[in-house]
Amino acid sequence: MTSSSLRLEKVTPDNVEAACRLAVRPDQEGLVAPVARSLAEAYAQPEIAWPRLIFDGAQLVGFVMGFFLVRFDPENPRDRLRSGIWRLNIAADQQGRGYGRFAVESVCEEIRGRGQSRATVTWVPGEHGPERFYRRLGFVRTGELSGDQVVGELSLTD
Repeated sequence: MTSSSLRLEKVTPDNVEAACRLAVRPDQEGLVAPVARSLAEAYAQPEIAWPRLIFDGAQLVGFVMGFFLVRFDPENPRDRLRSGIWRLNIAADQQGRGYGRFAVESVCEEIRGRGQSRATVTWVPGEHGPERFYRRLGFVRTGELSGDQVVGELSLTD
């Protein structure tokens, strides 16, 4: 991987089928929704969702979906507005090569560009879950849960 060959692209009619075929490792399947579900959610909430494909040169290696300014608890008006990583799927045979880090950093850059100072992520706790990955990137547990998922947060201020 060279950082100059990495890029995020919008999902288009030309790449949507390849995006839907993208699969994580079998032990991760219960931890992250398939890309097709993420795209359906993005279609239903276009004002919030920011779905992007991760390419290394011409090769599709992953999918990331950011979200912008939503409440985890829509019934609680005191719950602060958040932005962050909604989904991250790296192809099973492409993991461990820096693509996930690139995707998270790209979403964080977009969040900063929208004038916000922190990024949020949730993850399913467990042995094969992504907690170690997110913690290595600087996310810390907030002590909150979103459903059965742990909430993590990263300060985007220098």
